[in-house]
This record gives sequence, structure tokens and C-alpha cells, in this order.
Amino acid sequence: MGNLIAIVGRPNVGKSTFFNRLIGSRVSIEDRVSGVTRDRIYGKSDWNGKSFSVIDTGGYVKDSDDFFEKEIRSQVELAIDEADVIVFMLDVTEGINPLDEDVAALLRTTDKKVFVVANKADNSQRYMESSEFYSLGFEMIYPISSINGSGTGELLDDIVKHFTDDEKSIEEDIPKICIVGRPNVGKSSLCNALLGKERSIVTPIPGTTRDSIHSRYNSFGFDFLLIDTAGLRKRSKVHENLEFYSYVRAVKAIENSEVCILMLDATQGIESQDLNILRVIVTNNKGIVIVVNKWDLIDKDTNSTKEYTKKINEKLAPLKDVPIIFVSVINKQRIFKVIENAIEVHKNRQKKISTSKLNEILLPIIEQTPPPMIKGKKIKVKYITQLKTYYPAFVFFCNMPQYVKEPYKRFIENKIREHFGFRGVPITLYFRQK
Repeated sequence: MGNLIAIVGRPNVGKSTFFNRLIGSRVSIEDRVSGVTRDRIYGKSDWNGKSFSVIDTGGYVKDSDDFFEKEIRSQVELAIDEADVIVFMLDVTEGINPLDEDVAALLRTTDKKVFVVANKADNSQRYMESSEFYSLGFEMIYPISSINGSGTGELLDDIVKHFTDDEKSIEEDIPKICIVGRPNVGKSSLCNALLGKERSIVTPIPGTTRDSIHSRYNSFGFDFLLIDTAGLRKRSKVHENLEFYSYVRAVKAIENSEVCILMLDATQGIESQDLNILRVIVTNNKGIVIVVNKWDLIDKDTNSTKEYTKKINEKLAPLKDVPIIFVSVINKQRIFKVIENAIEVHKNRQKKISTSKLNEILLPIIEQTPPPMIKGKKIKVKYITQLKTYYPAFVFFCNMPQYVKEPYKRFIENKIREHFGFRGVPITLYFRQK
């Protein structure tokens, strides 16, 4: 199971700075303007050998007429619903704000583990002042500085105690396949068509999907667990922040699966949220099958599958060699081809190449087309092996790994795919000092 942290709090307390420190990059926008984090940002991190995901929410403002503040409030509420651990962030330089009390009241209603963090405690005076926050009714306060990192180690030590270990062997020795995508693209309809029954509730209202459902599929020679984020949502939230809700659901479904079926709406094409979901799939090293639904609604005179595939591949770059299947779920056209491809991708994700074969094939290619020279020195790859991970990962031992750049890594990845396959599976390459 995935381990998910949600960072919540009112605007401008340093949530995005803390998020960026956790994942090691400046992904979130940091700004003094209140409410600048309008979209949730997702990232992966690890501490003491345990990996986890982080969601950076916008600032929480209760009962506000401001559109973005309403958005932020519903995002926080949904993040609380989905997270395994919640980090409640406060600003020690400003003390307790009425908005902090609103957030605290909301958090006291959850049985999730809440870590109260007093941010900007970057000197001894501010460290002492953080004790003011005990009046909010939580048993422990963690004074930290997101900017310089002080106090974050102790905080993370305690957070990861509440997490499960990293991915273990499959609970059941069958593939776990999830269906993800934007609201109303046909995820539940595909699930029902495959299972031959109304396992998921399907309505024309986007967002009727709420809880993940695991269904065993064992027919026509296939045996796998199908994960559909299906179930009736609370009516009051159907129209609130649907994109965020579906995004968080997708994150959890992706982390708990091995192959992801990303569904697109043929009438809308591939959009930014599709690419966000795809990024989560790649970040988690899961297998990918892209399904273009509602192909029956497309004018075939102006759109061919070849042209449409080309457009999708342009958006996917630099990701390559992903199965793209055009279906009409309502007409049950090509839906079993989706499963055939998903099972093939699952096998590719488990594929192991012997060390001798890797070196026999790749070393001559690298010798013939080596990495560019650096300051007159040649980068020499001595040895290649595949790691014993749950996804394809390869280590190239060489003399100057720090100088191997992304374009060359993509060249090597293309050669691996050319000779060994791995269709539909992200490949990870590491260059290490021999």
C-alpha cells in the first residue's frame, strides 16, 4: 500500500517550501501572495528506507466567498480523507491565527495521525515561541525551518513510524491492474463491461466515483485483480473540486497497482490532467496502457487512429513505446484487447535480462557510440547489470557517471527497448562509479 502525506494549513505558512524540501526539488510555486498553490502538487520521497508520497495543498480558509479559497478548503478536506498522515503547518512568526483554529477544529474530527508543525522556527527565540501552539489541543508540536531544514529530521523520524514498508511481493500471485483517468471518461463502464455486471455505479454525472473496488477477473484465460476507483460520492461534493478528487484517487490507485490503464476521451484528446496522472504512473514505475474511449463518436473522415496516435505520442514524449488502444466501451469494441495489452505489459515489467546478455549486446553499442567526451576525457562503461527491483532498472558502472547526460541516457534506453522490449513499462537507468 502507498504511504501518503497531506500538508495542510492556512495560506502562506510555508507548506510549499516544506514540500519542496521533502521531494528535493522546487516543484511547488512559492510566493508571498496568499493562495498561490491553486493546484495540488504530487511528489515522491523517502526517509529511513521508507518511501512515501506527498501532496501539497492550497491554504485552508473557512467560509470564504473567494472562489480560490473555497477550492482550497475542499482540497484540504479531501486530502484529509485520503492521506495516511497529515502535516498541519503553522507560522511561528505570526502566532495563532483564527484561520489556524478553523483548520485545527477540522483536524480534531479525524482519526488520522496529525503532526503539528511550527514552521519558520529558525532561531532559539522562535523555537521557544512555538509552545504557544499547544493551546490548539494537540499533544506534540514540531518546531522546524522549511528553508534551512532544521527540525525536519526529527519530524520525519516520527512520521515514517506510521508507514508500511516499501513494496513487497504481490499479496496474490496475480497482476493488479487499475483504471485511471479524468472524470466521466468511462472508467466504471469499462470495469462493468469486463466483469459483465454492474460492479461500479455509472451515472452521467462526473465524479460518481468514490472508493476503490478490487474485483477478481478470472475468465477467457485471464486472471487478475481489477482496481476501479468506483462507488457513490457524497452528493454535496459531486461538484466541488472534482479534478482534485479524481487526482488523489488516481494517485492511490496507481500506487497500489502494477499496471495502469489510463483512459482518455476521444472527443477531448489528451489534456493536462491526463499528463499529470501519467507523470504519477511513470514516477511510480508502473506499467502503462492508454485507452482512447468513445472512438465511436469520432468522425473517421477527419481522424484516423494513426493520426490520433501520433498526436498522443507527441504529448507523451520522451516516454516511448506505450500501447494505445481505441475502444468504444458502450459498444464493447476492442475492450478485451485492453486486457491482452495490460497482461503483456505486466509481463514486461517483470522481465529480467541476464547480466551476460546485457553486456554482450550493450557494451559494443556503447563502444561504437560512447557518451560525449568531457574535458578531453573519455567516459568508459565497464559493466552493466539489471537490479532486483519490481520494475526494470539497470546500473551502468563507469569511470565518470556524473557526466552522463539525459540525451545519452535516452539513447541507451532506446537501445534497451530495441533489443529487449519492455513495451509499456518505464525504464530506470543508473550510472555509478565502478
